[in-house]
Amino acid sequence: MEAINELPRILPDKSGVAFCITRGATSTDCVVSIRALEDWFWLPPGAKPERVLAAFSDGYGRISAVAERRVRARSSVQSIYLKTGDFRAQR
Repeated sequence: MEAINELPRILPDKSGVAFCITRGATSTDCVVSIRALEDWFWLPPGAKPERVLAAFSDGYGRISAVAERRVRARSSVQSIYLKTGDFRAQR
């Protein structure tokens, strides 16, 4: 089971929200792009930082599930960048 082990934070260039997930003894640094939050998590363009973090928090279940799948698919990866395409339904 994964858990968030640090508070999410907006990247200095405002391109995404960084967070970390832990699975067992392994931690993985993750970023979800602002564009993905706008496209999939109802974040309005140009939103203030508080709203960005609220959208991230509201969508964290799905965001962390996608990140977890990526970690399992690439067990040696130490960082993950989630883009809008990562949230499309898989067939």
